[in-house]
Amino acid sequence: MTHSMTAFARQELNGPYGTLTWEIRSVNHRYLEPHLRLPESLRSLEGPVRDLLRKGLSRGKIECSLRLVEAETATGGGLNLERAREVVAAAEQIAALISQPAALDPLQVMQQPGVLSRPEADGEQLQTDALQLFNRTLAQLKDNRAREGVELARLISERLDNIEQETRTLAEAIPGMLDAQRQKILDRCQEIALEIDPQRLEQELVMLAQRSDVAEELDRLHTHLNEVRHVLGSQQPVGRRLDFLMQELNREANTLGSKAIDVRTTQASVNIKVLIEQMREQIQNIE
Repeated sequence: MTHSMTAFARQELNGPYGTLTWEIRSVNHRYLEPHLRLPESLRSLEGPVRDLLRKGLSRGKIECSLRLVEAETATGGGLNLERAREVVAAAEQIAALISQPAALDPLQVMQQPGVLSRPEADGEQLQTDALQLFNRTLAQLKDNRAREGVELARLISERLDNIEQETRTLAEAIPGMLDAQRQKILDRCQEIALEIDPQRLEQELVMLAQRSDVAEELDRLHTHLNEVRHVLGSQQPVGRRLDFLMQELNREANTLGSKAIDVRTTQASVNIKVLIEQMREQIQNIE
């Protein structure tokens, strides 16, 4: 299944320690490039999180952030009066240096580090919950990438259909193009009253047909289009393979244009290259 590299996932969990929130953002990148932002108290999760990312994803720039909002009220904590006295004494010393100091707000004193103590959270439970929550967030991200990948595959398939239509139309028109070119040469010879050996004329026309023969290019285009469809149905990451196939399609489209003997061939080549470029832009986002 085709997976996009662009997606977002967010999961939240409430516990006795407060609220854990994981956010994962994924954008296209040639390789897997994870960036983690973790609270200091959960820094030990970096290794396991990177391992899970390597097992679950193959490409993309991945930004993972974990936020811990501690519970506002928790049993077992208390007021550290000694620390509060130190904060008040320091504030009074600073106030003595000011001509008209503002009144000291008790709530501001309580917000100073160490004045209010909270019970120590169960570190093992916190880490276990954070890792399980990451697994759920990563699964959500993969689902989102898969859902967008289905849409990308649909858009690419539409372009494949359009290229096939271009090649069919061109293949049907080629015999008429050669006949028109033959008549053009005959008409030109008559205009300048030039007599030409019929055998020599046929030789020139055969050489012209050989130089302008695009059957091989059309066959290879058809083969590459079938391979793109096959790759889109693969269960493995397909982005790099699709990018290579776009290069091959573009090479055949360029050769097609270089052999043009009619404006219709030139236009078909241009149209095909435009469709290839549209597919290439979509493929940049495929894992």
